[in-house]
Amino acid sequence: MVIGTVELGEMVLEVRGTGTLVPEEVRWIPAAAEARVERVLLPPGTEVEPASLILELANPELELQALEAESEARAAEARLVELKARLEGERLDRQAAALRAEAEARQARLRSDADAELAKNGLVAALALKLSRSAAEELEARARIESQRRLVFDQAIDAQLLAQGAEVGQRQAGARVRRALVEGLHVRAGIAGVLQQVTAEAGQRVTPGANLARVARPDRLRAVVRVPETRARDLAPGQPARVDTRIGIVAGTVVRVDPGVRDGTVTVDLALRGRLPRGARPDLSVDAVIEVDRIENALHVARPALAQPQASVALFRLVAGTDEAVRTRVRLGRASEGSIEVVEGLAAGDRIILSDTSAWDAAERIRLR
Repeated sequence: MVIGTVELGEMVLEVRGTGTLVPEEVRWIPAAAEARVERVLLPPGTEVEPASLILELANPELELQALEAESEARAAEARLVELKARLEGERLDRQAAALRAEAEARQARLRSDADAELAKNGLVAALALKLSRSAAEELEARARIESQRRLVFDQAIDAQLLAQGAEVGQRQAGARVRRALVEGLHVRAGIAGVLQQVTAEAGQRVTPGANLARVARPDRLRAVVRVPETRARDLAPGQPARVDTRIGIVAGTVVRVDPGVRDGTVTVDLALRGRLPRGARPDLSVDAVIEVDRIENALHVARPALAQPQASVALFRLVAGTDEAVRTRVRLGRASEGSIEVVEGLAAGDRIILSDTSAWDAAERIRLR
């Protein structure tokens, strides 16, 4: 028989779960394009830096496409330079034509003004005066038209240069994309950490998006544990926890509780605080105890066999000073891993039988020997 004593005091409600350590920062490295694996340079377990070369892939067609794209970009740049030079020459021609028209208009206006002065003294015929005035007005109108044509041509220059510049940008972007795909044939770690997995072998053909390797930060781990769904209803982010890595105990905090249930369990993510024990690594099995709540001045006792929280059960209470135990109806409250709250039926100091007493369900009193 296992005997337990009812106690009055603080009761810590805890939930236990089991799981593994997983990296907080994991990088899967995908294939950027279809290629063939030339060489596998690093095996799993190797410590890597961001620039560490893991695999070398080959795709001659992709390299040729990159060269062609770069050549097209350079040709577009050359066309832009040629267009700028040609349009600048035409702009200068338009400017010179506008200046000539303005000069001719000023000269014609001066002649017309001079003829008007002479006409006052009868030195120039009226017809000649009309002809000089008409010529001045015509040349002034032509000067205004040439000035407008120059403004319109300047706007056309800007539009042509903008269009050609857009083509250059497009060609350059395409060349950068192609060159990036070629650079992607040299598969690098991207982050500092440990190479956990290499899924490709030499000679294998890979498709775009296929995962080639996995790199993780071994110094930044979290615990992912599974808790029975019946015990998970009180879990919430922010609750403290203790994570037993079997090589040391680390404090933790609940950061996420999965809203779904899988195989009768709920997944809980725990952030680890402080330094990890030496030897802690991804996929290491762990046990976790999560503190759900604390109840002040609670009657509680070690959890009897077959006792369920929030239930009424019949327990055998030892009669003080005798070797007998009597059946007592007890109402239980909230439960923890090793203890359960007593709501009604027992008092502090009472001793009860914790073992399975279902063999004496018909008895109201039993004697212990």
